[in-house]
Amino acid sequence: MTPPVRVLTVDDQELVRTALRAMLRRTDVEVVGEAADGARAVEAAYELRPDVVLMDVRMPGMTGVEATARILRGWPHPGSRPRVLVLTTFDLDEYVHAALRAGASGFLLKNTTPELLVEAIGVVAAGEAMLAPTVTRRLIRAFSDLPPPLVSGGPGDPLDALTRRERDVAELVARGLPNARIAGSLGLTEAGVKSTVNRILTRLGLENRVQIAILVLAAGQGDG
Repeated sequence: MTPPVRVLTVDDQELVRTALRAMLRRTDVEVVGEAADGARAVEAAYELRPDVVLMDVRMPGMTGVEATARILRGWPHPGSRPRVLVLTTFDLDEYVHAALRAGASGFLLKNTTPELLVEAIGVVAAGEAMLAPTVTRRLIRAFSDLPPPLVSGGPGDPLDALTRRERDVAELVARGLPNARIAGSLGLTEAGVKSTVNRILTRLGLENRVQIAILVLAAGQGDG
C-alpha cells in the first residue's frame, strides 16, 4: 500500500488552514503540521520533514517566497528536500516568478478545485511540476515576447552543457510532459527519464523541473 503524501500547510489565516485540513482529511493526503507565518514554516519543515509544503505567499514577517528559499537551500537533513507548492490568492507575475526562482515546484490559485489541488500535491510529491494554466500561458508568452538574441541558443548557451538526449528530455519537460509520456516519446524507461532529469538539474545547477522549463523556454527550445 502506498503511504500517504505528508503535507505541511502554511497560511496566515486560520480559516484557510482549517478548510485545507478538513478537505485533505478526505483524501490520501496526510496533514502533518501547520504554520501561520514564514518563519514558523521553515522551523516546521525542518522538524516534520513533509513531502510537500503548501505555501501561502503574503504573510506577516517572512514571506512565503523567502520561506521557500530558506527551506530548500538550507535543508539540514540528508536525503531529499520537500517539494513546495505555492497556493495563493494573487495571480501576479511578480509572485509567480519569485516563487519559481526560489525553487517552488508548483503554483496554484486558492480558487482551484479540491480535485486539482489533490492532483497537484501528488504531482509535485512525485518530483514533477504543476502550474495553474494561466501561469503556464503567461510564462510562455513572456518568453516568446523576448527579443531574438535572448531566445536563441548561441555562445555560452547553458543548454550546450547537455548531451543530445538530455536536451531532448529538457525540451519535453518544458512542454509539461510527465515522465511516463517523455519515456514513451523517446523510447526510454521512466527510471531512465528520472535519472536524466536529475543529471540535467545537476549540470545546470537548477532546483527543479519548473526551472528546466523556464531555461528551455528562454533559450527558444520549447516552442516546437
